[in-house]
Amino acid sequence: MSFRPPVSQRPTARDVAEAAGVSISAVSRTFTEGASVSAKTRERVLEAAAALGYRPNQLARSLMTGRTELIGLVSNHFANPTFMEVFDLFTRELQARGLRPLLANLGEGEDGKAALDMLRQYSVDAVLIATSAPPAGFAASCRAAGLPVLHVFGRAGRSSPVPVATVDNVAGGGLVADAMRERGLRRLAFLGGSAHDASTIDREKGFADAARKLLRQTIHAGNYTHEHGRLAMHALLDRDDDLDGVFCADDVLAMGAIDACRERGVRVPADVSIVGFDDMPLAAWASYSLTTVRQPIHDMVLHAIDRIVAWMEHPDAVPRSKLFPCELVTRTSLR
Repeated sequence: MSFRPPVSQRPTARDVAEAAGVSISAVSRTFTEGASVSAKTRERVLEAAAALGYRPNQLARSLMTGRTELIGLVSNHFANPTFMEVFDLFTRELQARGLRPLLANLGEGEDGKAALDMLRQYSVDAVLIATSAPPAGFAASCRAAGLPVLHVFGRAGRSSPVPVATVDNVAGGGLVADAMRERGLRRLAFLGGSAHDASTIDREKGFADAARKLLRQTIHAGNYTHEHGRLAMHALLDRDDDLDGVFCADDVLAMGAIDACRERGVRVPADVSIVGFDDMPLAAWASYSLTTVRQPIHDMVLHAIDRIVAWMEHPDAVPRSKLFPCELVTRTSLR
């Protein structure tokens, strides 16, 4: 079968229908998942579409189906290298399911209203929140707008207004404290991000509970950046230069802490051991060789997408929160 391309630069469903010798509705059914169309008709339509370079108009389809296939992917960690892996996974997996991510940046210190307004203006079908510290009330506002919402890296518990998929941060903190105690470290400190961040709070709790009287210092850097970690480590050493173990609430902070030690001539791990959290790719680089707590990011992302898609298909099937296990990855920054 051969077709002559239409005069217009962008072929339409009508052009495909005329070329294939079928109705426009047959073209629409061919490109609608689950719609009834004969194998012969489907073959003719797909052959004509390929010859003409036709792609279905998603905006037009959304008017007919009432769904945009847009999923709001919301975060305030776009500058954190760890989340580059998270966003890469989310976007690839959503696209593989025929869905399109709409990124919304919550920013720092914002109330999230602008992000929510954008999500509603574009009529997203669901929202995935990928941060441990969204603005207060943001998740609840998304649910109040009638949207399926799942909070990845949130804090599981009865107080959460939406289902959560997160790692067991308390257990992770405990793993670090146990490892430090087993190695004879006795003068410990915790270096966290924001004091209001759920992951920092829970990692600190797990560490403090397991370290007990060995925890001598706690400091909050305010943000998860290399510079914040570097400055906070300098402040810790100014307070107590006899520390022999520091648990940092994420890998970026830990790398900043290691560089602060280098600047002061403090040897890692001979003088002080440093442990992070996340196991981002940079953690394994020889220049850091960072002992860290690995969270199963790939599993959490796939779980979140599977659950949000199921919720979209079955609005009454609200998913349950899920807590994922973590593991200690030992490298040379821990004595």
